[in-house]
Amino acid sequence: MRASGLALLAALAVSPASATARPAYPAPQLDFTPAQLALADAVRHDPDLAAFYGGNGLQPVFSGAEGAPRRAALAAAVAHASEHGLPAARYAIPQAGTGGAVDEVAMATVFVRWANDLTRGLVDPRKLASQIKRRPEGVDAGRALAEFAVAADPAAAMAALAPQDPFYLALQRALAEAPALTAPPGTPPAPAGTWKPGMRDPALADLRARLAALGFAPGPGGEVDLYDAGLAEAVLRFQQAAGLGADGIAGARTIARLNGDASDAQRAILIAMERWRWLPEDLGARHIWVNLAEYTTRVVQDGAVVFETRSVVGKATADFETPEFSDQMEYLVFNPAWNVPRSITVREYLPRLKANPNAVGHIDIVDSRGRVVPRSQIDFSRYTAANFPYRMRQKPSDDNALGQVKFLFPNEWNIYLHDTPTRWLFNETRRAYSHGCIRIHDPLDLAAELLSRQTADPQAAIRSALAREGEQWVRLTPAVPVHLVYFTTFPDAGGRLRHVPDVYGRDAPLWQALSQAGLGDA
Repeated sequence: MRASGLALLAALAVSPASATARPAYPAPQLDFTPAQLALADAVRHDPDLAAFYGGNGLQPVFSGAEGAPRRAALAAAVAHASEHGLPAARYAIPQAGTGGAVDEVAMATVFVRWANDLTRGLVDPRKLASQIKRRPEGVDAGRALAEFAVAADPAAAMAALAPQDPFYLALQRALAEAPALTAPPGTPPAPAGTWKPGMRDPALADLRARLAALGFAPGPGGEVDLYDAGLAEAVLRFQQAAGLGADGIAGARTIARLNGDASDAQRAILIAMERWRWLPEDLGARHIWVNLAEYTTRVVQDGAVVFETRSVVGKATADFETPEFSDQMEYLVFNPAWNVPRSITVREYLPRLKANPNAVGHIDIVDSRGRVVPRSQIDFSRYTAANFPYRMRQKPSDDNALGQVKFLFPNEWNIYLHDTPTRWLFNETRRAYSHGCIRIHDPLDLAAELLSRQTADPQAAIRSALAREGEQWVRLTPAVPVHLVYFTTFPDAGGRLRHVPDVYGRDAPLWQALSQAGLGDA
């Protein structure tokens, strides 16, 4: 065993995993105790742990008297796994935990798993849907263990592994309070339908009973079969507490939530907590937050929303759903030309051009060198989606598809934010109409907010750019992080939970994956 231990240490000395800068380890020793050699043998199949313990001189972190505070901190942290929406069974640690290579490695494995689950989530988001582009990185196992090993307060070090953002903390609080909106068994369900003030029906007695059982009893004196002001006020209070649109009308979503149980509410929060863990650890003190499911774009500065506007996102079809990812917004482009994506060119415009070469006449046909080609010189009937050699481009104009400005964060999916001449769509409740990019209701106001940190008079800068001919590119200095997220359940500015429809149907496959990872219906 001594020979295998020394061979392992030699291998670790050149391991790439051990090259990352980490807290200082004790000086290497030339002789090794049987316990150290047993530890070397126990970690040899795990490259991360092998690199850490090899660089650490095969010194234990959790074993013995010195490891007692770290054992206690780990046990205490994982005992609260359910508070983070994580399955406790994933973090079983040895009961004795007093020594031995097997116990040491078991506890180190639990520590790394816990740290990874808190920072990158339980499931790989890219396996859930093609339009989820996130690549959560997790932790550097060696660095995390090394920092924990020298922490003056192991309990505080364990607590620091969890997300600390107010968004996540609000979800935690909501998870703890979720059963509060669950009616006791035997309570009659709220009647199906859309119930409004002035309506009269015997079934409204059950609606009153359901609300009362949940703690939202209408005021005394109302007629049980009448949807009066008292009943409307009770419905309104319930909607506010449940994160629904609060209008005092008991429509389909309100009835469904009234008749839901604790598992429904908890499931929505668990899904949101997992999505949060996929995000970058540092969102940026100043960042752009686009919640696709909410059709809303915000600018956040030091945790406060400083700008908010309605958005239109991609259609709810496989080809046009807006993807989820994070990037850096680098440019504003005023008077933008629209380079029509090839998917739109060959799927939508080429068939029309075959039928009528003068169709979509407001868009130029250009060759590979960017030169406009007269339509009279093109026999569109010769081409298919596979071999059409031209591109299509719309000049800057009042009716340009991108409007007056686009917001670029260069990415491989060619997704960006932009203005649009199609203004009526912003009045719709469900705003999934684009080919994937995000249309902004107040684009010039968003531009002014983004430019406000680099120019004294952003409005004047915008007017000047728009007055010039052709595209006017303005670099954002510094670039601003942008996060395209998909939260169907989320806390509002006051910490109250809100729920919106799952327009892309991404919740169900995520819940299935979480269940397979051990959450089940807990």
